[in-house]
Amino acid sequence: MLRSETQKQPSREQFFGTRPAIEAIKAGSEIEKVLIQKGLRNELIKELLGLTSQNGIPVSRVPAAKLDRITKKNHQGVICFVSPITYQSIDHIISQSFSKGRVPLVVILDRITDVRNFGAIARTAEVAGVDALVIPSRGSAQIGQDAMKASAGALNYIPVCRSDNLKETITYLQQSGLQVVACSEKSKTALYKLDLKGPTAFLLGSEEDGVSPAYLKLSNHRVSIPQVGHIASLNVSVAGALVIYETIRQRLDG
Repeated sequence: MLRSETQKQPSREQFFGTRPAIEAIKAGSEIEKVLIQKGLRNELIKELLGLTSQNGIPVSRVPAAKLDRITKKNHQGVICFVSPITYQSIDHIISQSFSKGRVPLVVILDRITDVRNFGAIARTAEVAGVDALVIPSRGSAQIGQDAMKASAGALNYIPVCRSDNLKETITYLQQSGLQVVACSEKSKTALYKLDLKGPTAFLLGSEEDGVSPAYLKLSNHRVSIPQVGHIASLNVSVAGALVIYETIRQRLDG
């Protein structure tokens, strides 16, 4: 379901070429994603795809022009992006939280693609003591230097868990005793009406169309943030800050 915790390795941000990408994965480098030129097929590419599949590493087939825009170096049709963080296991995070007598608070990000929003959410979550961020393996903002900068360094501290299947992850969290709360402007239940003192996972949706319908159906509750102005919705990082700190307020008040 989720990639297990690994040891972080000293690395550069990108590897160019099939063989360097293969060796980076074998060496245990934490890989963010791999781009492979469309139509490129040979034994090395087959080996690379086998390794990415075994290690849950996202792969995208892209036109050669996209690779050429990323680098002027001889990429040989492959660019491997190395993550500046070490992904962790949500199973371990939740187990550890309960064993320490904590009340878990998790934030699930459904297709948040803007690195500034992602970084801002990570910054708020770290300051507030959120146990972990959960992101999908595909369709999420890349955790590179831009995201690290936007988070003001928070991504060095808050655990980030990458999920191959958010449906399974949501179900796992529910089975572990967490209520999953989806944030939706269409909900008639105001955030402040819901009891957030117990174990909780917030689900924040994409900048374009909010939380995916399938995840909305799975959630235990849907809440909205009261709005009285003329603008239709809040920026997702602002909404994230509001739901996180409403939870903290309730828990501090007892």
